[in-house]
Amino acid sequence: MTTQQTPEGRARRERVAALGRVHLLGIGGVGVSGVARILQDQGVAISGSDAKDLPVMHDLAAGGARITVGYDAAHVGDDVTTVIASSIAGPGNPEHDAAVARGLRVLHRSEGLALAMEGHRVLAVAGTHGKTTTSSMAAMAFTDAGWDPTFAVGAAVAGLGTNARAGAGEWFVAEADESDGTLVNYPTTIAVVTTVEADHLDHYGTEEAVHEVFRVFAGQLPAAEDGGALVACLDDEGAAGLAAWAHEHARAAVVTYGTGPRDGVEPDLLVDGVTVEPGESGVGQRARFTLADGTSAEVRLQVPGRHNALNAAAVALAAVRAGMSLREAVHGLEQFRGTARRFEFRGAERGVRVFDDYAHHPTEVVAAVSAARAVAGEGRVHVLFQPHLFSRTRDFAAEFAAALSGADRVRVLPVYAAREEPMEGVDATLITRALTTPDPADRTVAVDRAAAVRELAAGAREGDVILTMGAGDVTALGPDLVAALAADPSVDA
Repeated sequence: MTTQQTPEGRARRERVAALGRVHLLGIGGVGVSGVARILQDQGVAISGSDAKDLPVMHDLAAGGARITVGYDAAHVGDDVTTVIASSIAGPGNPEHDAAVARGLRVLHRSEGLALAMEGHRVLAVAGTHGKTTTSSMAAMAFTDAGWDPTFAVGAAVAGLGTNARAGAGEWFVAEADESDGTLVNYPTTIAVVTTVEADHLDHYGTEEAVHEVFRVFAGQLPAAEDGGALVACLDDEGAAGLAAWAHEHARAAVVTYGTGPRDGVEPDLLVDGVTVEPGESGVGQRARFTLADGTSAEVRLQVPGRHNALNAAAVALAAVRAGMSLREAVHGLEQFRGTARRFEFRGAERGVRVFDDYAHHPTEVVAAVSAARAVAGEGRVHVLFQPHLFSRTRDFAAEFAAALSGADRVRVLPVYAAREEPMEGVDATLITRALTTPDPADRTVAVDRAAAVRELAAGAREGDVILTMGAGDVTALGPDLVAALAADPSVDA
């Protein structure tokens, strides 16, 4: 039965309709645009603004949304009754302030998404790393199984053509962001937690506070008899610790996955025999999943990296908890071809492949470099890295340097400030001076982006991999690297 046919589904539609016209601030961002897409699919009249004119805004406008570029109080029309705002469009934003002055209902993005979830069973994917890929895999697996889920994830999913869509099925697949603690706002039924470790310390202050918000998240899950489940990764110390806590304190069932036991605890789903094999763009992977009851299946993923084998295992275990067979889940996982900016293939010239990855935390950098190393085989790995945020650079400079030193050649760009102001004494040299790669050029900041592109392209030879990496605008340099490889046939001997 679809959610539209149930009493809960009808009640949800009535609640959503009661929102009236919804105006969304920061509508070009991936999070807010996802909420906008789902509300629009559900028949809600929407409008929205953003500081920049972004492609997704044109898609929403084509669907009937009233879109404006730039912020002005006049954009909040007289017919607007509810305003949904991104984290960076709060008090001080003229549209936000106008809505408050008029007494309109003002919701944070996460609250708007939670409202759209009402009437669904929710699979929420959380974790310091791996959220976008894992939730995207889940959206693909549930769609491939014919479950027609509603989903909202952090990047466009190859094969689904979007990052968010309202479906007719009972399940809602969502990426639950921990960066500002809002993951606790979602009415989650099954929670996947991939990793838990220190990040976003500008918000949390301490690593313990990060762990605490995940405990609150797990503690809110419904009882096991009502379908509540925590799916956690035993390979990650923080997620395994959360599972141990939940066994004692949470009402939900606790199930785990991993490549082996931890502290004598066997995973409920074992990932075994991970091997790299040819696939799209020369990238592929094979792994075997075995459930505790002995049911097993082999999966041939179209994305590389041990971390992606674990991400796929998380989805398989969550899908089984939701009522899907393991083989159904595996079939959907095999259709997954990645998401934007997660080891995304950008092109190849002269036998050199260029990939782009969103990695912006040391653990993510280690995973991306490891995946590049597996893809390159006997070839070398070249990295163009852009640190994201001054606070993160300050807190993890040594860890970034250690992670990047796993590559053969590195160029580090200046810090991408994003929402922050510069901090005295904090810049990319904190990373470069701690690098241990052989090339002294790695230990200087690549202020000239074009020169860094030329240097990496000129030094790459057949079989090598070049990886652009970071959460800022370094992604724009992938096509430049492909062009530079095509234009410069020189080879670093």
